[in-house]
Amino acid sequence: MTQPGTAAHEGAPTSAAKLAGEHGSSRRSGPWWDVRTLSLLGVLAVLVAVGGITAPNEFLATSNLQLVLTQASVIGVVTVGMTFVITSGGIDLSVGAIVALASVWATTVATQEFGFAGILFTAMIVGVGCGLVNGLLIAYGRMVPFIATLAMLASARGLALQITDGSTQIVSVASVLDLGARDSYILGIPPLVLIFAAVTVIGWLVLNRTTFGRRTVAVGGNAEAARLAGIDVRRQRLYLYLLSGLCCGIAAFMLIVLAGSGQNTNGNLYELDAIAAAIIGGSLLSGGRGTIVGSVLGVLVFTTITNIFALNNLETAVQQIAKGAIIVAAVLVQRRSLHGDT
Repeated sequence: MTQPGTAAHEGAPTSAAKLAGEHGSSRRSGPWWDVRTLSLLGVLAVLVAVGGITAPNEFLATSNLQLVLTQASVIGVVTVGMTFVITSGGIDLSVGAIVALASVWATTVATQEFGFAGILFTAMIVGVGCGLVNGLLIAYGRMVPFIATLAMLASARGLALQITDGSTQIVSVASVLDLGARDSYILGIPPLVLIFAAVTVIGWLVLNRTTFGRRTVAVGGNAEAARLAGIDVRRQRLYLYLLSGLCCGIAAFMLIVLAGSGQNTNGNLYELDAIAAAIIGGSLLSGGRGTIVGSVLGVLVFTTITNIFALNNLETAVQQIAKGAIIVAAVLVQRRSLHGDT
């Protein structure tokens, strides 16, 4: 029986998932998710303690905590979209490149002439457009998600480089730049963090409280069983990649606000960070189970690690090793939990 307040897809399989004969772990995943969430909160608490001990004056400063949350916001929005895709059993390797393409397209001189609305609309429509291409290739072209999104990664990066010719495009629209200024903070909270919070809440509601979310889990659990249950699997997959592209467009706009410019190098390795955050958050790469809360906590864990390493002047190589170790540990825990359920 599902724990109170636990999402249907996080704690109990849908009817289509039951037909699919999903992983045995789905039948009792409510408590498992609670343990995972508490574990991530514990890890985050330990990291905060480590930061407070190793760099007390810098790490615990309000400005630094605001910085950590702001940096987590951009990749966090991307991760929300990635969580939906992974839950459906797919993967999207193109998210970083889409962020780059959307950010440079939205900061061209022609686009900036339309002001704040022009930049925001362009970033979002470019993201959705790329998601549409991915979705059509995967859902109706029957291409493997890995190959289709890898092709999009290369194409989007190449187009972003062509648009910028390798140069940085400076934003001159005051209303966009003002959004990143300290004067725009609401009760000490940066606007970008509020955008991230809004996307997270909406993503949680969609995945946990709507038919769309239940269909996403069903498709990830067993696509054939979902089809037999009356779900249009191809259309559902198309919608999911559209959603991922939309999140990339929003993230691109946030990055424009944060950096005050558009660059073809934006979003570098975002795909790896987003996938890693979703994995340590508890989403299964095989599909059929995912959690927005866990993914967000995963983002915060990685962002906090990066911040602590930077404050202590530790090498980036060591930081990457630490992240890799966390990913491996998370996957091993997943495998142990799954085998324990069967």
